[in-house]
This record gives sequence, C-alpha cells and structure tokens, in this order.
Amino acid sequence: MAKTAKKAAKKAVKKVAKKAAPKKAAKKVAKKAAPKKKAAKKKSARKPNAAFMAPLNASPVLAEVIGSKPLPRTEIVKKIWEYIRKNKLQDSKNRRMINADTKLKPLFGKDQISMFELAKVVNKHVK
Repeated sequence: MAKTAKKAAKKAVKKVAKKAAPKKAAKKVAKKAAPKKKAAKKKSARKPNAAFMAPLNASPVLAEVIGSKPLPRTEIVKKIWEYIRKNKLQDSKNRRMINADTKLKPLFGKDQISMFELAKVVNKHVK
C-alpha cells in the first residue's frame, strides 16, 4: 500500500510541473517579443546659477576676514570657513556653532552664531 501512495504522489508532482511549465515559457516569450526602448540620453552637468557667480563687494568688516577683492558669494563663504578652521573657531562641543574672535565679532554682531546663520550674515555684508 505504501508503494501505491508513493506512485500517486509522484504522478501528482509531475502533473503540477507540466501545468506550470507552459506558463513560464509564455512569460519568457512575451518578454522577448516586447520592443526594446531606446537608451535615455544623458543629461549634461548642471550649469551654475549666474546670481551665485556674480562678484560681490565686501563691506570693510567682511574685507578684514576675506580680503577686499570682489568675489562670488560661494567663494566668500569658503573663505570665511577657511578662516574659521584655520583659527579653530568651531565650538568643540557643538560643532554647528561658530565662536567669534576679534575679527568675526563685528561681522556676527554677537559672540557665537550657528553655521546656518552664516549665509544671513554674509548677505548683510555684501553688495
């Protein structure tokens, strides 16, 4: 009796396998028959906004830190960060805060500012 149960189980597995096989083949054929799409064109690198690249004149207070030469806004911020790092003015506990020294205090207007306020400070001191 055990032999007949095994044979029945094998037949059931074969029937399931036969039914599943045509469906898989149909899916493969459908994928191959689909038309190929053309490759998308690569976009060129983004162009910088002209407003950011326009040279701006620094106020006398800001000129003490970055120099008196007209620079784009992005370069002004970079020069301020160079000064901050060179003089180790970032707060050691909270790295977001910038401590003012004798040159930066008149620029900031207070002893300490957040790094997120730096753009606002630069905006006040350029034309």
